[in-house]
Amino acid sequence: MQLGFPVKITQRDDLPSNDARRHQSGPHLRVSLGYLRAIFDYLASIDVRMYRMSSDLAPYVTHPDMPQFHRQIDECRAELAALGADARAQGLRLSLHPSQYIIINSPDADLVQRSVRELAAQAAILDAMALGPEAVVVLHVGGVYGDRSASRERFIHAYTQLPEPVRRRLVLENDDTRFSVGDILHIHQHTGVPLIYDYQHHMCLDRERIPVAEALRACIATWPHGVQPKIHFSTPRTEMKATRRKNKQTGAAATVYQPPSWTNHADYVNPFEFINVMRQVPEREFDVMLECKLKDTALLRLRSDLPRYAPDVAARFGLLEPAEQERSAG
Repeated sequence: MQLGFPVKITQRDDLPSNDARRHQSGPHLRVSLGYLRAIFDYLASIDVRMYRMSSDLAPYVTHPDMPQFHRQIDECRAELAALGADARAQGLRLSLHPSQYIIINSPDADLVQRSVRELAAQAAILDAMALGPEAVVVLHVGGVYGDRSASRERFIHAYTQLPEPVRRRLVLENDDTRFSVGDILHIHQHTGVPLIYDYQHHMCLDRERIPVAEALRACIATWPHGVQPKIHFSTPRTEMKATRRKNKQTGAAATVYQPPSWTNHADYVNPFEFINVMRQVPEREFDVMLECKLKDTALLRLRSDLPRYAPDVAARFGLLEPAEQERSAG
């Protein structure tokens, strides 16, 4: 079992995740791949073998009005193959997660077509890296559009029309306000799409009142034989948040305190909540993507906390020395 984190490196200021320049400056996938190579070196140095790459690796690659960017993946075949070989040698599990604007269940056919093109580009990147089936593209169901049942059925129909490389890579995640674990299980039954269980989202949206262990097991069971399932884990921000805003009446800046929103991710993981969830499914193996604000910093902190507070859970993630491992097993 592995712990991973997404995109941004917080321990180092010199490791951007992608070429974020505007189109006028000629950004390119080749630049992003150079950044990724440096990130892979950093991941090796901290012994992390699971990472979500930026979904913006190839800037403007599907933009309809900028054809000059459309061939980036083909132009970088050699670099992608080499970087994929490095990832495999490093035992690094990679994934992608398109933005919230990639929606295949929309009633707007143009938006669906644009979304499919973006998904195809992301699948093409993983294929060009020659990564195994564990390298997935994570997607949410999309919008409700006033009728949850009809929106689920549109997703099911759209999924069946996706290009094979996209279907082969795509996995579906429950979200925190629209589509629950029950919804994605329904979609899986009609499509076979593997499911990612998101713990915090399940806490925020659980219309069916599915216990955590049951929901986690059900989602894990949707993954094909021989592919390690993965889940998402985070805990919500609980503290007051101070922000500076301009007073509309006076024009002066003032500090405004915002109470927590349970859909927002905390900087770190609550280790005791993590331990509790891991102990509910001791018989299953799966990887865990930590979706915390502090990314690698949060992962390193959790990794140091587990041996102290839960040697049994630490052992599942290979975080104990051999002698400690034997004591935990005994």
